[in-house]
Amino acid sequence: MKADADKLKVFTGRANPHLAQKICDYLQLPLGRGRTELFPDGELMVKIEEDVRGRDCFIIQPSCHPVNAHLMELYIWIDCLKRASAQRVTAVIPYFGYARQDRKDEGRTPITAKLVANLLERSGADRMVSVDLHAAQVQGFFDIPVDHLNAGPVISKWFESLNLSNRVFVSPDVGNVKRAQVYANMLGGEICIIDKRRNSGSEIEARHMIGDVSGKNVLMVDDMITTAGTVTEAVKMLREHGAKDIFIGATHAVFAPPAIERLSKSSFTRLAVTDTIPIGNRADGIKDRVCVLSVAELIGEAIHRIHHNESISAMFKKKVKEKT
Repeated sequence: MKADADKLKVFTGRANPHLAQKICDYLQLPLGRGRTELFPDGELMVKIEEDVRGRDCFIIQPSCHPVNAHLMELYIWIDCLKRASAQRVTAVIPYFGYARQDRKDEGRTPITAKLVANLLERSGADRMVSVDLHAAQVQGFFDIPVDHLNAGPVISKWFESLNLSNRVFVSPDVGNVKRAQVYANMLGGEICIIDKRRNSGSEIEARHMIGDVSGKNVLMVDDMITTAGTVTEAVKMLREHGAKDIFIGATHAVFAPPAIERLSKSSFTRLAVTDTIPIGNRADGIKDRVCVLSVAELIGEAIHRIHHNESISAMFKKKVKEKT
């Protein structure tokens, strides 16, 4: 896809430059020239090394570990682009951190997802793009346009490539039921739901199962794997109920400790995650069972459509139409 290199500029922070380069390759566009410098005292300075006056600029920066450092860098990039007279600045945040803190579920706690939204707007962002927000209502925290992309077309393509029969789509918790239902409707198959209880931030207990998995191939879907407590407890319960092969598809590979340790001991067959967060060598302990899928084409197409004032939702309607 040939993009208008004179009007459209794509830059990247330090969080995931490899993904940014792949997006630019899809757009047939050179990656914008700029750099982040670190002062001895830890402060950041962004320097843009080309003219952006009147341009439509996109800055790609997932808020993955170290979350706060990457968010601060993103705010500085946005401020820098605005002060350099960019016509529009879009924050492309493939993984949006703090999305789980979207409400007060007990007294005297913050709504940090709203705080991050406010800071993005105050820094000068005109638009935000993200992939599979943990809570869709986070879109309502913004007073600027939000394009919420769905990694479904990427993960469903991998599911299809497995050529499985007698399959059942499993939601590892009640919150992902709708996601599992979408895949079941798209690819065909039954649905199963696991009821979990969270004992702490890293301890999960799977208690009940709704549906039958005995002798069936399981396709489990989730938006992210953080400490892997949810998926590993789900795998354990699925094995106890006679599941055959267990394939897991998740968008964001957060992989916070002790995720890899748990996954290495878990009896799942194969796991697919996307490159919204760079994997690097973090998954070496399970690398023979992990497949990394790229969302570069998905985000690149969204950037192209935003730049040309075309529909984003039409991307996903087209995918659904191709399946039916």
